[in-house]
Amino acid sequence: MRIGELARQSGVSVPTIKYYTREGLLPTGERTGPNQVQYAASHVRRLKLIRALIDVGGLSIAAAGEVLAEVDSPGRSVHSMLGTAQSAVSRSTPEPGDDEKWVSAEQEVEELVGRHGWAVKPENPGRQTLVQIVATYRDLDQGELLGLLDLYADAAGTLAPAELGVIARAPSSDGKAESTVLGTLLGDAAMAALRRIAQEDTSRRTQPEAR
Repeated sequence: MRIGELARQSGVSVPTIKYYTREGLLPTGERTGPNQVQYAASHVRRLKLIRALIDVGGLSIAAAGEVLAEVDSPGRSVHSMLGTAQSAVSRSTPEPGDDEKWVSAEQEVEELVGRHGWAVKPENPGRQTLVQIVATYRDLDQGELLGLLDLYADAAGTLAPAELGVIARAPSSDGKAESTVLGTLLGDAAMAALRRIAQEDTSRRTQPEAR
């Protein structure tokens, strides 16, 4: 198909397609003449994946490029792709601190991880973000909110095996790569969306003035 048809099928404008190609996110098409390039169905799917990463997952062009490079790497493992995807959605993860509040927050997170029987590296981006959250709750005297973290952990502990089970059942390595990336990035967005829906419903049920 020509680039106009690629744009129609993917819902991505021609200038944007050319931009993604220049940035290395989209493979070039097959040149069939001086001013003619042909694209395949794989380009349509790749564009949909790119838009999912950027529009829904909220990644920058650079971060999306890193994730897609991992997807395209030969011999990639699910664990490796998972780490890349986690890092992509944790760009603002702070550097570990060494003040008393930070050290105390690290200890609280260590205890939470231990309570749930998890084995994770200290540099896990989610772990570092959680340390910052704990430190912030403590700094603002939000102990009640801090008490919810074990509930969040219970939900995450239920979801993680189910998510990785879906990835394991993908019929091809490419399918596993796509499932890993989308499950990580869009899974975050899905949980945030469902939480907001549930909060509104609960608010309406428990607060008569909200009805």
